[in-house]
Amino acid sequence: MNLPNIITLARILLIPVFVMLYLVPGQWTYILTAAMFGLAAFTDWLDGYLARKLNQTTPFGAFLDPVADKLIVVSALVLLMAHHANVWLTLPGLIIVGREIVISALREWMAEMNSSGRVIVGMLGKVKTTLQMIAIVVLLAHKPDLDSIWVISGYVLLYVAAFMTLWSMTVYLRAAWPALKAGLQNKRHAGGK
Repeated sequence: MNLPNIITLARILLIPVFVMLYLVPGQWTYILTAAMFGLAAFTDWLDGYLARKLNQTTPFGAFLDPVADKLIVVSALVLLMAHHANVWLTLPGLIIVGREIVISALREWMAEMNSSGRVIVGMLGKVKTTLQMIAIVVLLAHKPDLDSIWVISGYVLLYVAAFMTLWSMTVYLRAAWPALKAGLQNKRHAGGK
């Protein structure tokens, strides 16, 4: 255990507190939840920065960091989809959650095929994540009112993030396609499923 990994674990432990806070009715609930999510997003940047700066990158940290990111983003999106309860937020939310599942499965499969180096996080993924985090903070900070310019702005940012999510998924799948194709051919020749 090192400092970056402790920060990542703290981000995971923050999720139930964040969820419970959002579900408590009150005037300050939205702002406090958004601030807590913003803190989690900041720790995502901080643990990576410290791991590189202190030369403390570890296989455990490389595994745990994306898991923590996905858990907090999916938790926030599920809360927002339930609270807003409309197709306008549910559609981009499901696109983002679905992409996370597909890419997680792809990374696991690529690791089994010893080709995990082909599927790495690029600049597109970082921009997508940044837009996603900003959209979620904006939406968490305001009650679901489609007459609010802030809520509309959050929706627009979430749609841009969803578009970039699909784009980055396409990039991942194209990079992984040679290994996927070879793996499928090997299974077919071996009589597998």
